[in-house]
Amino acid sequence: MRTQVAIIGAGPSGLLLGQLLHQAGIANLVIELRSRAYVLERIRAGVLEEGTMRLLREAGAGQRMDLEGIADEGIVLAFDGERRRIDLPTYAEGQRVLVYGQTELTRDLMQVRDAAGLPTYYEVPDVAIHDATTDHPWLSFTLNGASVRLDCDYIAGCDGFRGISRQSIPPTARREYEKVYPFGWLGLLADTPPVSREIVYAAHERGFALCSMRSLARSRYYLEVPLNETVDNWPDQRFWDELRRRLPEPYASELVTGPALEKSIASLRSFVVEPMQYGRLFLVGDAAHIVPPTGAKGLNLAASDVHYLRSILAKVYHQGRHDLLASYSALALDRIWKAERFSWWMTSMLHRLASDNPFDARIQRAEFDYFTTTEEGRRAIARNYVGLPLRAID
Repeated sequence: MRTQVAIIGAGPSGLLLGQLLHQAGIANLVIELRSRAYVLERIRAGVLEEGTMRLLREAGAGQRMDLEGIADEGIVLAFDGERRRIDLPTYAEGQRVLVYGQTELTRDLMQVRDAAGLPTYYEVPDVAIHDATTDHPWLSFTLNGASVRLDCDYIAGCDGFRGISRQSIPPTARREYEKVYPFGWLGLLADTPPVSREIVYAAHERGFALCSMRSLARSRYYLEVPLNETVDNWPDQRFWDELRRRLPEPYASELVTGPALEKSIASLRSFVVEPMQYGRLFLVGDAAHIVPPTGAKGLNLAASDVHYLRSILAKVYHQGRHDLLASYSALALDRIWKAERFSWWMTSMLHRLASDNPFDARIQRAEFDYFTTTEEGRRAIARNYVGLPLRAID
């Protein structure tokens, strides 16, 4: 088998990259370890920056997003019951975000890829990367019980934090930066109307809480919990009671509860690997970086990686600009580290600190007051939240 770009991973980043490369006339093939159903069942965030929305529309996958997505023109930050709203268009030059579940986004990308008749193989085990530092990289894997060799020009590793792409780079050729946070997020999904049309971030002495939504009839809520907590310790009623305690009014009294559709605990980490390229292997999305979900950056950073890699490969194939290949990592990392900083800052300001030092608690309050009451503070939050600009490739 042969293709121009082999894509490992059929999540949003792999599917989006594949569709944009197809639009640019570049042949590609996607392989995925998990089943199609498994990929669709994964519960993930869904706050989209305008740059991500533009890429999805360009890929032909934006129609349902534009019809069903919930435009969000502000976010609410609360600290010990005191609420402050950040108006995004006012402080971010007219920009806003859109709430649209990642599950739905993935379904849209699958459908446009199917409609284009592009090859996608699910439940593909034994994937290995070969000769990535040569001009003739290739993959080996098992397909329907048979061993397969896939020759290609380039490989895009879109297979997530635990995928094989990053692990295929020798430790001597990569450097990893990581911060693991001393708490997790207990998430609950329910078919209940959201307590607010805008995302609510609440810092409280009992711990952080987040109110989000997937639609006007489906809500997603989170509670900060210790890392040693288990879902079994949190029956639905306990979750709802604790959420009410942490929310400011009027949200606490207006909260509509119901049975959980899904409940899980996620650990939080900040992670970056440098460089994001090894020969003709390019890391994309979670394969190269993880952010705490506090800043709503994970999916959007993956989309920005796709933007840079697609732009570079299009110029390589259509203009012979092979000199651009070496610029991918620096271009992507410039935006990634800024988003890492913002996500770390939001997380540090709103969660309980492990030290329980009264000084740290006062600094958190001072941060909250400064950034939510001053013009420059509100502008900094808004511009980072809606997403920093995507650079054009010359």
